[in-house]
Amino acid sequence: FASKGFAGTSIRDIAQEADINISMISYYFGSKEKLIEALFDVRMVESRTTIEGILNNPALSSIQKVNIWIDSVVDRLMSSQSFHNIMMREQLSSESSPIISEHIYQLKVRNIELMGQLISQGFESGAFRDNIDLSLMVTTVYGTINQAIASQRFYRKFNELEQLSDAEFEQELTEKLKKHLKNIFINTVVNENYIQ
Repeated sequence: FASKGFAGTSIRDIAQEADINISMISYYFGSKEKLIEALFDVRMVESRTTIEGILNNPALSSIQKVNIWIDSVVDRLMSSQSFHNIMMREQLSSESSPIISEHIYQLKVRNIELMGQLISQGFESGAFRDNIDLSLMVTTVYGTINQAIASQRFYRKFNELEQLSDAEFEQELTEKLKKHLKNIFINTVVNENYIQ
């Protein structure tokens, strides 16, 4: 799905890549559509579980919660680049399946709703400003990470990091993304008069 897109990937391609019999996909999932639906369901549960754990932790300040959330989003996207390639391909494709489009929409809505709860907690505590455009804040976080993933060869060459191994480079990029996004968040969301 990540390399050929949903429409360009056959059940035979999936079975061959997974080294399984084609009939197993039908047996466990029913169809290619149900298989990708299951993939999105798994990712949605992972994302929701992570942010709900952060939201419901009373020991953390609002700023700590956002920092942990940013770390988790960067880590999740960097470690599952194939899944996010699927999302990017399908969002840009004019042939995207309505099933995938709906799953992407639901995933985004859920992320915005949970981020809204996190921002509300911060506003109520006095840590965050009250004029935050939530959808643009979420777009900034996810868009920055997705762009960094998509252009990492350019980033690596431009910043003269070609001597690093792939693992070292990925770690370097991950840490820089976390720091950059936290700085953006602090400069655009945190109330200037708030004292931790």
